[in-house]
Amino acid sequence: QVQLVESGGGLVQAGDSLRLSCTASGGTYVTGWFRQAPGKQREFVAGITRYGGSTSYEDSVKGRFTISRDNTKNTVYLQMNGLKPEDTAGYYCAARKSSRSAVVSVVSEYDYWGQGTQVTVSS
Repeated sequence: QVQLVESGGGLVQAGDSLRLSCTASGGTYVTGWFRQAPGKQREFVAGITRYGGSTSYEDSVKGRFTISRDNTKNTVYLQMNGLKPEDTAGYYCAARKSSRSAVVSVVSEYDYWGQGTQVTVSS
């Protein structure tokens, strides 16, 4: 069973930056970051392939967020710059089974989930 542990959330002001981390047990996986605000569906934010050769972003975060990974640490990062109040949400990392190689934006295509970390951006 793969375990994912997120960290790095917090309360910041608009325009600030945060870096989220997601550490996986036992291996390297296609990994995505998702977020969910109260009363809204969980949505894809960014994803990265197993060795970092390809990344994908949701349109509203392009140019502000950067996903990266350090496989020596089994950790995927989400660097978030220029944060806006509308970025406020619980952020979750998710991984696909090792047989999967593509980044996809569909929640149901991810097999393992972390517990989430809260990001709150004040105006």
